[in-house]
Amino acid sequence: MNGWTKKMLRVDLSDGSTSIEEIDEEILQKYLGGRGLGAYLVYTEVPPDTDPLGPDNILAFCNGAMTGVAVPTGGRSSLSTLSPLTGTIFDANTGSQFGVRLKWAGFDALVIKGISPTPVWLEISDSGAEIHPADELWGKEIPGTVAALKERGTATVSIGPAGENKVLFASIADEKGRSYGRGGVGAVMGSKNLKAILARGKQKPGIADQDIFKFVNYEAGKMVTASPRTSEGLPEFGTSVLVNLMSWYGVFPSRNFQRGKFENAEKISGERLRDEYLIKRGACWSCPIGCKRVTKTKTGKGEGPEYETIYALGSSLDIDDFDTIIDANYLCNRLGMDTISCGATIACAMELKERGKLDTELAFGRADLLLKTVEDIACRRGLGDEIAEGSKRLSARYDMPEVSMQVKGLEFPAYDPRGMQGQGLLYATSNRGACHLRGNMLGPELLGAPKMLDRHAPSGKAGILIVMQHTNAVIDSIGMCKFVNFAIGDDFFARLMTSVTGVKYETQDLQLAGERIWNLERLYNLRAGFTREDDNLPPRFTEEPLKEGSSAGHVVHLDEMLEEYYRFRSWSEDGVPSQKKLKALGLDTLEMEQADA
Repeated sequence: MNGWTKKMLRVDLSDGSTSIEEIDEEILQKYLGGRGLGAYLVYTEVPPDTDPLGPDNILAFCNGAMTGVAVPTGGRSSLSTLSPLTGTIFDANTGSQFGVRLKWAGFDALVIKGISPTPVWLEISDSGAEIHPADELWGKEIPGTVAALKERGTATVSIGPAGENKVLFASIADEKGRSYGRGGVGAVMGSKNLKAILARGKQKPGIADQDIFKFVNYEAGKMVTASPRTSEGLPEFGTSVLVNLMSWYGVFPSRNFQRGKFENAEKISGERLRDEYLIKRGACWSCPIGCKRVTKTKTGKGEGPEYETIYALGSSLDIDDFDTIIDANYLCNRLGMDTISCGATIACAMELKERGKLDTELAFGRADLLLKTVEDIACRRGLGDEIAEGSKRLSARYDMPEVSMQVKGLEFPAYDPRGMQGQGLLYATSNRGACHLRGNMLGPELLGAPKMLDRHAPSGKAGILIVMQHTNAVIDSIGMCKFVNFAIGDDFFARLMTSVTGVKYETQDLQLAGERIWNLERLYNLRAGFTREDDNLPPRFTEEPLKEGSSAGHVVHLDEMLEEYYRFRSWSEDGVPSQKKLKALGLDTLEMEQADA
């Protein structure tokens, strides 16, 4: 086939066996690859009662048809698993070259299960997988691990000490800090005694219709160049451009979402990052946008921080010392931790301290303790051992669950939903927990893309959110970046898929595939015991109005939006997909097979 390779590489670390198998063409066409293929593999192979850190959980690295194809942002890949942090089906996505090289080695997917009796690393090539001892690598930070393997190849992802110690928000990253970041995927890898994976490949995917592909790809590139967001805003400032804007809107969280505005936002803004810390821009493979920042402080150098990290390690902790925030970002990248959950859980601990529940020096504004706290978490020392479990578990331990800013166990990103009603609905309904990357309402509610909506109005949000959730599932599955969606839409994704794979896709076919993927993830979570009660927000957002800023006086009107959302999705009042909907999506047979298993 073109675009897809139709091959899956399987590795069982318990007995050291490896195999290559064919992927059913129908599965690829229905689920597109990437996140969709990963959801199918987790759904069919990992029962929800599986121990996420046990041998039966899988790491499913999955590529899309566009992964490794020279389209704008065609360097993305997904990783799917059962999350140890949330207990939900989970996928993480990155622009690391690892996915590209895995694809060029001839594989749409790499599926790893089992637990090695000793530390190992994997080497992937077009002939399959080799398992190597990793005793000398164990304990190293991610850059050191990657450097040690560099002469064998450059496309390597690794865990750091956080993954080895099974921190529940540990990540998997390359030497530049580009990560399969959220949900504790690094803890799953660490539980398998797997330190690193290196991929080597030069076999680029075939193109079904070169002439049409060249034309459509050229037109897509022109639109990316023409869009001010993808040709000016993101290249100039990166995602950190949002700091001042979100603070002005009153949705930039500080002090663990006790406030929606940070008084010293300009001290940690994208403008200051550019003017005082930026060395050069960076980009993922085949990306014309270049939103990455290579920066330098007095003591360190690396990529980032992104907007979400500036909130999590900065404003949410009431810290405006930009050098410390940036150094903490570098440290998280080296140790292998999701910066969002790391910072948000530290903020939870700070509020527990503020409320007299926790006896610690750690408190809002204590920039001097941030780097030590990050190290303590990765090494599970002292209070760091408790923080390593995530904010949901930490707050429950001290009988104050309301100070954990999470949905389904996943900590909030950097937008206060009290100033963005649709964003609140997104967080509540996201299949992997509080996540802005499942259909970010930033565009329609604050940026006017594709059109401007009243951000404080709850009515009319469900329909556009559902479409965006489906589109985001498609982008994650075909192997492109969500930022390209600022410039091109479903019509271009359909035309690219058709020209590359030779399979005829219309816009409605991709929307249907996105809906299929979303409902499959929902079915898994229902089997895992999640209910309508989990499509909720912390009471801070539904009961406590913001007190200052341009979103003052507002709360999230979730129940009203959720009722409309379920109705539009053809789900029951309890959030269960109807049999009619499952049949229309071709999921009814699959659901029955799993029920019988």
